[in-house]
Amino acid sequence: MPDATITELAKQVAETHKLVLDGQTALNIVWTLITGFMVMFMQAGFALVETGLTRAKNVAHTMGMNFLVYAIGIIGFWAIGFGLQMGGVGALSTFGGDSTLNGEFAIHLGGMEFGLFGTKGFFLTPAVYTAPVAALFLFQMVFMDTTATIPTGAMAERWRFSSFVLFSFAISTIIYPIYANWVWGGGWLSQLGKNFGLGHGHVDFAGSSVVHMVGGVAALVGAKMMGPRIGKYGADGKAKPIPGHNMPMVVLGTFILAFGWFGFNPGSTLAGTDTRIAIVAVNTMLASAAGAFGAYLWTKFRFGTPDLSMLCNGMLAGMVAITAPCAFVTAPASILIGLVAGVLVVVSAMFIETVLKIDDPVGASSVHGVCGAWGILSVGLFADGRYGDGWNGVPGTVRGLLYGDPSQLAASCFGILVNVAWVGAMTFVTLRIVGSLTPNRVSVEEEVGGLDVPEMGIEGYALEGGVE
Repeated sequence: MPDATITELAKQVAETHKLVLDGQTALNIVWTLITGFMVMFMQAGFALVETGLTRAKNVAHTMGMNFLVYAIGIIGFWAIGFGLQMGGVGALSTFGGDSTLNGEFAIHLGGMEFGLFGTKGFFLTPAVYTAPVAALFLFQMVFMDTTATIPTGAMAERWRFSSFVLFSFAISTIIYPIYANWVWGGGWLSQLGKNFGLGHGHVDFAGSSVVHMVGGVAALVGAKMMGPRIGKYGADGKAKPIPGHNMPMVVLGTFILAFGWFGFNPGSTLAGTDTRIAIVAVNTMLASAAGAFGAYLWTKFRFGTPDLSMLCNGMLAGMVAITAPCAFVTAPASILIGLVAGVLVVVSAMFIETVLKIDDPVGASSVHGVCGAWGILSVGLFADGRYGDGWNGVPGTVRGLLYGDPSQLAASCFGILVNVAWVGAMTFVTLRIVGSLTPNRVSVEEEVGGLDVPEMGIEGYALEGGVE
């Protein structure tokens, strides 16, 4: 064969190869965007669940927080948060190897590197505004906004709107992005495997700790600092029920969230070409069902009748718990993880309310905080070694304690402790600072009469004679 023919053939092969790779990159970007759109719609689910579980006199206020947190999150994450989180993530392998985000601030100790935060991507300036970076920004932004939404439920019915606005900027620009960098942006928690031999480092596939624990810990600390709603605890210190006003709203919101979770978890592959998305999706579905059924069994056993609000929280708890291990576990393990979460969310909610005396109207601390921690532990226990080869730069697949790697469980535990320490401390400091600028809590008169008119200037339900 003439040299010219060989050269031409090689050129055609190279061009075909490039077309295939470009097609894969385009598919991955489209997949990531579509799943990001689904996660964005979860804002509607959160709004319905939180508003339904609170009283009618605060409808406009609760809905207002769930609405504006989306806008606040976008602005804060665009300006600062995204750069701190992903500015040093390096080459985006599923997006054609785009290496625009290559600036990680790190310290070196004992010959090891500890990444602390990113230094590129702020304000999405033209120098970094490539299509892959834009896709990553949208996907990561809607994840962050899920976190920022969680505290609004725990502090509902007494959180001053101006305080909520300032705190939401803090969680979208600093609190969430820093921890997310440590786990997903190439930071030091992801390197626990390379640096200290702890499995594959802190592994969180879709956010049980990064998204849900951050929001849950912030919710718990915030609700404690805010204090209980007026009338929640009697003179004897016993908790009194304050029922939500609209259970159909709660159920609808739960199903919207369950639908959005099919973007949340499978989308975290960042690759439509990764066939593991099918297993991730089914594991998510199984855990959601098991969580709801586990809550049913426990409330039926404990109270004699099922509690619909707890059934909904059980489904959410199952999905929160499976979010970290969804790509690494079997179907039976997913059922077990969901069942445990469904019971755990009820037990922990009762403990938080009756023992810790923390008033969390929607159970956000339990659903997202406690069950988020259970999800991370589940990676360290049940990861079966069929997925995750080379995860966080460590050779081999991800295995938990039951499949031969106890060090992965150690990495999970360490990541949980760091989460509680960082988010808890930052939430406390932030609310103290915000409280020095504007009261964190509304007045007694406003809380008793309802927050809609004094805080929002409008009634949530414009009914003659008002609503209770």
